[in-house]
Amino acid sequence: MKKIISSIILLIATTSTVVAASSYQISQLEPANWWVNMKSEQLQLLVHGKDIADLTPTINNQNVQLAKVNRVDNPNYLFLDLVIKKNTKPQTVNIEFFKGKKLTLSHQYPLLARNKVSQADKSYSGKDVIYLVTPDRFANGDLSNDVADTMIEGLNRSHPYGRHGGDLAGIIKHLDYISEMGFTQLWLNPVMENNQVEQSYHGYGITDFYQVDPRYGSNEQYKQLSIKAAEKGVGLIKDVILNHGGLNHWWRNDMPMADWYNFQGKPYQGTNHAREAMQDPYAAKSDKQLFADGWFVPAMPDLNQRNPFMANYLIQNAIWWVEYANLSGIRVDTLPYSDKAFVAKWSERLTEEYPNINIVGEEWTTNPAIVAYWQRGKQNHDGYSTDFPSVMDFPLQNALVNALKNKDSWNTGLGELYRMLANDFLYADASNLVIFPDNHDMSRIFTQLDEDYALYKMAMTFMATSRGIPQIYYGTEILMSNKGTESHGVIRTDFPGGWPGDKKSAFTGKGLSKQQLDAQKFVKKLLNWRKSAKAIHQGKLTHYSPHDGMYVYFRYTDNQKVMVVLNKSDKEKTIKQADYLEMLSGATSVTNVLSNKQTRLADSISIPAKSSAIFEVH
Repeated sequence: MKKIISSIILLIATTSTVVAASSYQISQLEPANWWVNMKSEQLQLLVHGKDIADLTPTINNQNVQLAKVNRVDNPNYLFLDLVIKKNTKPQTVNIEFFKGKKLTLSHQYPLLARNKVSQADKSYSGKDVIYLVTPDRFANGDLSNDVADTMIEGLNRSHPYGRHGGDLAGIIKHLDYISEMGFTQLWLNPVMENNQVEQSYHGYGITDFYQVDPRYGSNEQYKQLSIKAAEKGVGLIKDVILNHGGLNHWWRNDMPMADWYNFQGKPYQGTNHAREAMQDPYAAKSDKQLFADGWFVPAMPDLNQRNPFMANYLIQNAIWWVEYANLSGIRVDTLPYSDKAFVAKWSERLTEEYPNINIVGEEWTTNPAIVAYWQRGKQNHDGYSTDFPSVMDFPLQNALVNALKNKDSWNTGLGELYRMLANDFLYADASNLVIFPDNHDMSRIFTQLDEDYALYKMAMTFMATSRGIPQIYYGTEILMSNKGTESHGVIRTDFPGGWPGDKKSAFTGKGLSKQQLDAQKFVKKLLNWRKSAKAIHQGKLTHYSPHDGMYVYFRYTDNQKVMVVLNKSDKEKTIKQADYLEMLSGATSVTNVLSNKQTRLADSISIPAKSSAIFEVH
């Protein structure tokens, strides 16, 4: 019995938080752990508990210094500034909290070893194709987590905006499908806790920045997804939201400071969405403020990133997830809505810690000058700069749809795509833009193209061969559509085969139409060919002005040359070597990469009506 009692006492003494006959408790301490030998020695801990500011924390450790104790408006918070010296070994640091001279609390804080191989060091680039997945709508691999007692919203698969039960287990189960299709990166819409009343499935109203939503799984399962994906040659990209959180975050009813949110305690102020104001030399200051500080929607409070504690919180949270889950990169939601100075600082810290990490920012505008403003290396008129290596190429997406749908004339049709690419001089690095035919916030590309299969194949051919990093939304490969509606719940409909009892399955082909199967096969062959096409990954681009419904461009390195032809006309066209002599001089033949058919350049190359073709030039 004495041994049992001694063991219980020892167990209590070694738990993370020890209460020494005290009413004081630590409710939250974030981040819950850190790592040794990070580039920055600085770490700020958020400590939350009733009247915790009454206590005086101390650290007695030769490698870890408590540099400053910050007390704020709310006595239920402390912010502790730590310095973790270089060459510190992994260990547990004892943080003691005193009331006067009396030890009241003791917390064991873990400092871990960093990942031996960093996926962020490899990151994503033009060599990759990104598969974008809305986790709630892809596959339900664990029926037991469909409903969580601690979460407000339950399961309602019949409602387009309800939770449908997709989870991390479902994605892990189908990693083979993702890899075999030719995708090499996986971007998930946010999987952090969204304890919201409704429409929590989309993930953008985060209520705990350090916890995976239990209806998706757990933090450990998210880490396992990253590990298992990497084993199959697929990196994991995290969707990060810096601008806003969810209204039901745990700090909602106990705010750390009076300015934790923008417009906190005031009548609701929504953003004006006037993104141009951030670069407009004539913009009113009030327009700039309302754009950046206004709330996105009433359920998503705008985070005040000018508050230094909030800024540190968001910076550390991103670093924590990259290291914890060994992520290959980051995508940042609603980039321009954040405070500009904070965005620059956030990206600087991330790239300081992970110099090779790729981070893509979302700036949804069809104006390339505004998109280019946010990319690293851009020489801006106002001297502003960030460390965002990439941005989402919304202008090119819009131009592609217009080019394929609009009738060809002197200023419409394929020429719209040609002219948009001609704007690439605006970008610091156009080759690192993320390009896409559609995403989770817009109609499916098959719908945008009026379900014209020939135009769809042209769009996918262009996506696979243009400059940049292609991103394909789940279901695009099987012609998922939202005809007749722009409902996001329909756009983000369930992937067939992801749920027990589904009559159709994209994973096996069961129940898919002939055209869907053909599209899936087409995309699979296209993307798997692309894996080894270095001219596409890193080659230069030369294109010819479209004429007579045909657009021809070349991707090339010193060792490989690829010719791509889009024939939008309703007539068969021919390619003659003399017409493209600048790029075809000295070549003798071409091979169609999808049919493997070889053709001598001495003969004319036939391009069927309303079709596309990719040729390797020899």
